[in-house]
Amino acid sequence: MKLIIQIPCYNEAETLEVALNDLPKHIDGIDEIEYLIINDGSKDNTVEVAKKWGVNYVVNFRRNKGLAKGFMAGLDACLRNGADIIVNTDADNQYNGDDIEKIVRPIIEGKTDIVIGERPIDQTEHFSPLKKKLQHFGSWVVRVASNSDIPDAPSGFRAYSREAAMRLNVVNEYTYTLETIVQAGRTKIAQTSVPIRTNAELRPSRLFSSMMGYVKKSMLTILRAFMMYKPLQFFSTIGGVCFGAGLIVGIRFIVYMCMGHGDGHIQSLILASLLMMLGALTFVIGLQADLIASNRKLLEDVQYHVRKLDYDREQNEADDK
Repeated sequence: MKLIIQIPCYNEAETLEVALNDLPKHIDGIDEIEYLIINDGSKDNTVEVAKKWGVNYVVNFRRNKGLAKGFMAGLDACLRNGADIIVNTDADNQYNGDDIEKIVRPIIEGKTDIVIGERPIDQTEHFSPLKKKLQHFGSWVVRVASNSDIPDAPSGFRAYSREAAMRLNVVNEYTYTLETIVQAGRTKIAQTSVPIRTNAELRPSRLFSSMMGYVKKSMLTILRAFMMYKPLQFFSTIGGVCFGAGLIVGIRFIVYMCMGHGDGHIQSLILASLLMMLGALTFVIGLQADLIASNRKLLEDVQYHVRKLDYDREQNEADDK
């Protein structure tokens, strides 16, 4: 069984070697461990540091494309190089390398396909009280949207089986962490979490420039993922609210009309009609979106089989050599 540990990097020359030195060299049940970095358009000597240390693979972007695209490029490279398990960790040594064994163990034992490291958020000193509350709130929203029980959704310390990695798709350009949990939850990919440890902060996070920007982008990512995987439920909820509001306003008009005061409340009748029409149209949009989602599921299944044939063919060719 082969494990490849991938690390997305953007100008990480100062911290990368610390993170690499912390990675395990042997894990019981794993025959081979290799290392891969995704150079996301770094302008420093990140690649030179990685090669000098001895990483096995380097995925290079000429310009910065963001964490989501880097993550997917890393998965593709890991699968093409025969990974049975893929671990994603950070270049700033945020996560304890010894805990990689903890997150791959459930996959080795065949208990699950995705394992997400649960950070001790409340005990993390460099997290502000506001950030801790937002982390908990964001994870709760993801649990609702994904119908899962993952307690630390933004955690980037996670392990994927080969099967799960071939089924993943990330369409947003911000981060993979939230969308992949929603996707796995809604497509019934087995996922779980294990408690992990974190190290002292070596540098500030580069994922967001402000707390409000992080919240905005995270909520949009969750909302978009939920719309993709449960469109009928999403649009039916909005349509039901609009139709219900229109019905209430309409009943109010009827009551006034029965009391002989209908002439002074014609605007209520107009508002009720508009709201009920809007609710009905939104429900129709939901039906159309649900049909599109059904086609997307078929395309994802086709994509999975194409990936499997492609990756397995390359692996067989490599084994023959």
